[in-house]
Amino acid sequence: MTKKRIVVTGLGVVSCFGSDVEEYYNQLLAGKSGITPIEEFPCSDYPTRFAGVIHNFDTGDYMDKKQARRVDPFIRYAMVAGKKALESARITADSNLDKTRAGIIIGSGMGGMSIFYDGVETILTKGYKRLTPFFVPYIITNMGGALLAMDTGFMGPNYSISTACATANNSIHSAAQQIWEGKADLMVCGGAEAAINPIGLAGFVAIKALSTRNDEPTKASRPWDKDRDGFVMGEGAGVLVLESLEHALARGAPIYAEYLGSAVNCDAYNITDPSPDGKGVSLCIEEALNCAGVKKTDVDYVNAHATSTLVGDLAELEAMKLVFGDHVKNILVNSTKSMIGHTLGAAGGLEAVATIQAIRTGMVHPTINLDNSIPEAADFDLVPNVAKPHKIKVALSNSFGFGGHNSTLVFAPYKK
Repeated sequence: MTKKRIVVTGLGVVSCFGSDVEEYYNQLLAGKSGITPIEEFPCSDYPTRFAGVIHNFDTGDYMDKKQARRVDPFIRYAMVAGKKALESARITADSNLDKTRAGIIIGSGMGGMSIFYDGVETILTKGYKRLTPFFVPYIITNMGGALLAMDTGFMGPNYSISTACATANNSIHSAAQQIWEGKADLMVCGGAEAAINPIGLAGFVAIKALSTRNDEPTKASRPWDKDRDGFVMGEGAGVLVLESLEHALARGAPIYAEYLGSAVNCDAYNITDPSPDGKGVSLCIEEALNCAGVKKTDVDYVNAHATSTLVGDLAELEAMKLVFGDHVKNILVNSTKSMIGHTLGAAGGLEAVATIQAIRTGMVHPTINLDNSIPEAADFDLVPNVAKPHKIKVALSNSFGFGGHNSTLVFAPYKK
């Protein structure tokens, strides 16, 4: 069976650089760090006191004000990024869509952690009778997509995926499957996360995964640098609108890039660390290229997972060496996380938007804080500290999650 062509017609973000896609990417191109001290809760006794925080987020007219106050921040991020993506796709309430064939898959790695934290505190200090009836609905990971469906009337496939930091990529992968299987014409997909709260921060502190560079927060996220000491937490949402090409053309939709294919698999190795030999990741990349029907030598850009951890950064480079061999020297590789931190379940969505913007603009953003790269990176162009012009032929976007979850997306410029 010949697969339908799928294109990206909408882009939406909520990030530490704001909720405008153009501004988000301009800040990335400028090499600006969005990492700041955490001011939203007391954390002076924590060994890590900074993150890619979204300060004073306002949903504007994208949510009912009363509902926005009630829901967990991850739901607010999902709703705003989702509606921004639909705006970008020029879809309004008056658009002539078959809403039974329009679906939503927006996942979250950790769900409503602030609502959960507040609810547990209420039970412990005030008793179970004082717990809000919204406790369960606003902690579960599917509610961002569910509420977005209620606002848009989209009645197609709708569910959430939770694969830790691979969540958004897995969601985009699954959304494309719905279109290829003929179950939808249009899918809103990606991830949202809001884990910068006392238990989210404490949890990652407990596994010693975070940088402790409190004296220089903007220099803390430094993928592939010899002086990296852990990742930096971030938050937000990244959402795409995927659409069959025929459906997009029929309604005169803007087309930002073409989605060629993807793959997901599992290392089956460790609960937090990737397999150091890169085997699971390399197999995932190989499968994604096979799904997309592109040659390895056509790939000339990779938006890497690259979290700034000691093991993870090495494993991803090893995987790319296994897949591409000597061709790695012809591929630009960068890390969005060097500027916005690791947004966990939202990472794949925010990085997919960055990848598509690189295709659209012909400019690849830098990996900042890369002052002294590790020896294993000698064969790679990691775009250190300054953006580069680059006409992309085929781009990959990698995301990997705790539990060994691997995911790779393949995008290219749209050609008629």
